[in-house]
Amino acid sequence: MTPPPTHLSRVPARPHHHEAGPAGWRFDHSYARLPAALFERASPVPVTAPGLAIFNESLALSLGLDPGVLNAPDGAEIFAGNQIPPGAGPIAQAYAGHQFGHFTNLGDGRAILLGEHLAPDGRRFDFQLKGSGRTPYSRGGDGRAALGPMLREYIISEAMHGLGIPTTRSLAVATTGEAVQRDAPLPGAVLTRVAASHIRVGTFEFASALPDRSVLSALLDHTLMRHYPELAGTENRALAFFEAVSERQASLLAQWLLVGFVHGVMNTDNMALSGETIDYGPCAFMDNYDPATVFSSIDRYGRYAYANQPRMAQWNLARLAEALLPLVHENEKEAVSLAEEAVEKFGGVFQRYWLEGMRAKLGLFMAEDEDLALAHDLLKAMHEARADFTNTFVALTERASGREGGILPAWEDRWLQRLRRQPQDAGAVVARMRAANPRVVPRNHRVEEALSAAGQGDFAVMRRLLGVLVRPFQDEDENVPYAEPPKPGGGAYRTFCGT
Repeated sequence: MTPPPTHLSRVPARPHHHEAGPAGWRFDHSYARLPAALFERASPVPVTAPGLAIFNESLALSLGLDPGVLNAPDGAEIFAGNQIPPGAGPIAQAYAGHQFGHFTNLGDGRAILLGEHLAPDGRRFDFQLKGSGRTPYSRGGDGRAALGPMLREYIISEAMHGLGIPTTRSLAVATTGEAVQRDAPLPGAVLTRVAASHIRVGTFEFASALPDRSVLSALLDHTLMRHYPELAGTENRALAFFEAVSERQASLLAQWLLVGFVHGVMNTDNMALSGETIDYGPCAFMDNYDPATVFSSIDRYGRYAYANQPRMAQWNLARLAEALLPLVHENEKEAVSLAEEAVEKFGGVFQRYWLEGMRAKLGLFMAEDEDLALAHDLLKAMHEARADFTNTFVALTERASGREGGILPAWEDRWLQRLRRQPQDAGAVVARMRAANPRVVPRNHRVEEALSAAGQGDFAVMRRLLGVLVRPFQDEDENVPYAEPPKPGGGAYRTFCGT
């Protein structure tokens, strides 16, 4: 499935920020040139003993940064928040959010945006320190993060990148030498998150609630220029912007479902308007297929269960539409009508992306009217058989290549008949399926194994896991153990937000 292009920022940089610093830093601060209501100046709180737990050398190189300088004690000082890199201008961003349906004013309570780094190809990336201490938006929290959740975000975000799904990235996790108090004392850490931006649905909710309408207008102008520059000359820019955001979210949600991903905390403050996956707290990948799968310990009623995710994305987008109403049309009734019509389109757009992706997973090149029923019947059969989500599609790929026997015989007979009605040969079918069906995803028991070892100071287990996750579609011997589901009897897997 081909998602819509993600236009990373094309906001013109200020000339005096253009020169690269010693490690390759080239910072600009277009967000900090927006109205002051949208952020507060703030700096990371220094820690006692910075160290580097893990550093993403390949990402650093792609950003034009020097790993030789950063994967060293000086880099640890920056990634832990003790030193500010040249040209940075730290701020904490303001935003609101509907958390499990309830509106709250939020903001970066434990994160600092250092600025926007300009990569050699001209693309713009936010650099954010997560877990870097209290900010004006901390609301009584300590502003810190524990090592385990930060390493978890590193693993899952890099796995998503390996799967080809738009995502924020992780450049480094630094240890602090300090404990954070949760249910028990835990080792502290700071994650360096790299994103197209951190502008969220909740950012627009916050701006819309302000009495000064010019703030909302300025935020829209900025976000359009940064992520949707092709819409600059559109007559109704707010409506066109909403439709473009919806398109990217529909594509993103389809890609999540097609690999069995459950985000776990799809609040409006965790929906990035760039179209990237953001915030890897209580997320996980399914083993056995079950549409009601919930991993998050705080999602007691399944609001963000696997199969609910498209509906909740549409709910979040409705909140964005509400925030944009004053800019959609000067007549409130007309604005509501236009917004409701735009929100209603989401379901059809999502289904188009999902079915396109499912056809690829099943080796289908042409569209037939019965394809949607064929796909839904497969999921129904998988649910009834408690089939492993990832391995079922791997097995179907092998079946298409001529292997005898099957796991879902009645359904497979229909599917094989469907394949015979298209002109492509078995080789083309198998190639299409292998490109769409990962051999490995970050299995929960493997992630926990890596985090447990890292908690004891052994990062080799995590590095081996990451080495496999960056090549998820490869059929290699070293991948085999990572494709195995957990042993039966482990009980329900639960994840926690880490705050």
